[in-house]
Amino acid sequence: DCTITVYTSKKAVYQGEKASLYLTQPLEEDEAGSDEVGTGDYFGPVTVCAVLVKKEDIAFLKELKVNDSKQINDDQIRQKAPLLIKRLTHSLLILDNIKYNQIHTINNMNQIKAKLHNQAYLHLQKKAGSLPERCIVDQFAPKDLYYRYLQNEPHIINGLTFETKAESKYLSVACASMIARYAFLCAWDKMEKHYQCTIPKGAGAEVDRFAAAFVNKYSYEELSKIAKMHFKNTAKLK
Repeated sequence: DCTITVYTSKKAVYQGEKASLYLTQPLEEDEAGSDEVGTGDYFGPVTVCAVLVKKEDIAFLKELKVNDSKQINDDQIRQKAPLLIKRLTHSLLILDNIKYNQIHTINNMNQIKAKLHNQAYLHLQKKAGSLPERCIVDQFAPKDLYYRYLQNEPHIINGLTFETKAESKYLSVACASMIARYAFLCAWDKMEKHYQCTIPKGAGAEVDRFAAAFVNKYSYEELSKIAKMHFKNTAKLK
């Protein structure tokens, strides 16, 4: 249920349904990874983080039991992510809903994500002085298409590695996932505090019901401050 291919370049690729069970990938050199959170939620911002992990960080991360943010609950994220933020060089971007809705009029979701990942790596490069040879993106689009999205950007980070489910394979992407999730949760807390209510996550029927009640109480204009207006949830309201 798992195929392991080892190349002369020292790169190892684990493939198969149970690949993550066998994967104990050693970090022989520094690596950077990036991931995003919030793109599947009608409410809340999109957060993207790029993180640099060095060999000397391994023991700390293993003791902390770092994992993909989707595999651990939000309470654990709130406990562990601040420790990662304090320890690791990272770049965190938070795209609020007002700006997101403006940008989405001329960029689709994947274009927005590509530009955010690129910007996160540019900031990380500036913070760290340079980027390691291996920089991994949790893949949301094929490599060629990713760079096509960036063709008009003034500065582009090239040579990235794209892998699906990278957050379960690479410590750097797992750390990025956790920090991005933590930033998303903090923004969510502020949103709920401002409106003094509990706001449902995701984009399902519960979200539809909440959005309808929200518009009745406030307005579509107010909704656009906290929601991604191109989602089908908005069309259902109309």
